[in-house]
Amino acid sequence: MESGVLREASVKRIVVFGATSAIAQACARIWAGRGDALFLVGRNAERLEAVAGDLKVRGASQVEWLAHDLADLEAHESLVARADATLGGIDVALVAHGVLGDQMLLREDVPLAVESIHVNFVSAASLLAHLANLLERRKAGTIAVISSVAGDRGRQSNYVYGAAKAGLTAFASGLRNRLQKSGVSVVTIKPGFVDTPMTAHVKKGPLFARPDTVARAIVRAIDRRKDVVYVPGFWRLIMWVVRSIPERIFKRLSL
Repeated sequence: MESGVLREASVKRIVVFGATSAIAQACARIWAGRGDALFLVGRNAERLEAVAGDLKVRGASQVEWLAHDLADLEAHESLVARADATLGGIDVALVAHGVLGDQMLLREDVPLAVESIHVNFVSAASLLAHLANLLERRKAGTIAVISSVAGDRGRQSNYVYGAAKAGLTAFASGLRNRLQKSGVSVVTIKPGFVDTPMTAHVKKGPLFARPDTVARAIVRAIDRRKDVVYVPGFWRLIMWVVRSIPERIFKRLSL
C-alpha cells in the first residue's frame, strides 16, 4: 500500500480524463495497486496503451482506454457515457488535462491564448458538467478536478493560464454547492509547482514537488472527500500571503 494513502475496502470504478499527464499517471498507479478498475481518456493512443499496460501489471482489476481530444466538447457526453457503461458505473472521476503554455507567446498570439483558455477551462468545465449530471442522478460518487494555485490571483507571468484555472476553481465551487445535497463530492485540487514534462522549460527550485508526492495527496483528498486541497499543503499559506497583498502594491511587483 502507498504510504500515507487510505485503502478503500471495495474496488472503485475510476475514470481519468487526461490520463497521460504525469500527475494523472501517478494517481492511476496508486489506484491500480489497490486493484481498482480504470477507464483512461487522453489524446495519444500509443501513450495510453503503454500506461494501460503498466497499470495492469501493477494490479488494476480492469483497465480500458480511449484516445480522444478533450478539446472536442461535442464528444464529452458520449465519453462520459462510454466510461460509465464500460466500468458498470463511476465511483470517482478525475479531470486532469490541461496545457501551461508560454505566457510571452500567449500575450502576443490572442487566438492561441483563447485556445489555451478553451482547453484549461471550457473543456474541463464541460466534462465536469456532464459528470455532475450523471452522478447527481445516482446520488453518489466523487468528482475531482486539477486546478492550480495560479488561479488564486492573476500574475503577469501566467495570467492566461491563471485566469482559466480561476474560472475552473469557481465552477467546481458552484458544483460542490449544488451537489452536496445529492451526496456527490467535488474535490478541487490546487497544485503548486510540479516537476512534470509540462514544466520542463521552467527552472526548478525548492518549491517544486514530485508527481508521486502530489498524487498521494490527491488520492488521500479523494478518499476523504475533501473540498479544496493545496498540494503540497504549504501552498495554502503562500497563496494566502499573495492574496493579502494590496492591489496598489501587487500591481508593481514582477510576479
